[in-house]
Amino acid sequence: MTNMRNNRLVHLIGVSTITISILLLGAFVLLYVNVYGWVEAQGGSMGMSIYLKDGITQNQLHEVREFINGRSEVRRYYYVSKEKALQELKEALGDQSRILSALSTNPLPASFEVEIITGVDSTKGLEHLAQELKALQGVQEVQYTEAWLERVRDGLHMVRAIGFVVGGLLALGALFIVTNTIKLTIYSRKEEIEIMKLVGATDWFVKAPFILEGMIQGVLSAVAAMGMLYLGFLIFSAKRVPLLSFATLKLNFMPWSYVASIIGLSLVVGAIGSFIAVGRFFGVSRT
Repeated sequence: MTNMRNNRLVHLIGVSTITISILLLGAFVLLYVNVYGWVEAQGGSMGMSIYLKDGITQNQLHEVREFINGRSEVRRYYYVSKEKALQELKEALGDQSRILSALSTNPLPASFEVEIITGVDSTKGLEHLAQELKALQGVQEVQYTEAWLERVRDGLHMVRAIGFVVGGLLALGALFIVTNTIKLTIYSRKEEIEIMKLVGATDWFVKAPFILEGMIQGVLSAVAAMGMLYLGFLIFSAKRVPLLSFATLKLNFMPWSYVASIIGLSLVVGAIGSFIAVGRFFGVSRT
């Protein structure tokens, strides 16, 4: 602790840089956890949007309505006119709804919003129902949440793979910073180390404090990053983030096991960086 206090500027720069790296990784994990949790929650309530063509006749509209009424897998449904769809869009945009005033016509289609009974085959059942609806006169497009959620899940799996790569690069960056920070502190005490070796100090007696410095540096960086991340979470957690038109994303902080894992990983990175630094120093000093 005395050595870290004497070299506080070097350690402060190292801790600050590592904190930024861990903060970026933590923000990525926090966003992933929330989006993935939202996708899983949405998977339990399946819905379908049936968009109608402009100029649909009353007979065609009645035919679509009767078809929906006759399906046993439909729990409830409601009709959304073009005017109501535009009004809902304005309400969703809030203060930015004035950009719609430039529109000369209403570009939004009328639709039927359908809720599917839970337990219906989410893949084959919905796909077959969608194909039957598309074949009806007056139906322009059919979208259902399960198909969209599957695409989002595939995208999240890809994002997770990218996250591992980014996390690995950030860990290597932190390792490099710890290694060079410990190197600087070692070389600032080079004469003291040589005297200790002359009076009989073992290698591990000299190495241990530097390894502990690296571990402390890693833990302090992780704690600072998680504290900043949690503070940012508290500021924005009261807000509900709109996510497309399906639902809102309510922010939740990452599980505390994730926080402990990040702190533990930072401790390990700090220890490894210190091992590398002291190993190179003693390797050079012997030659």
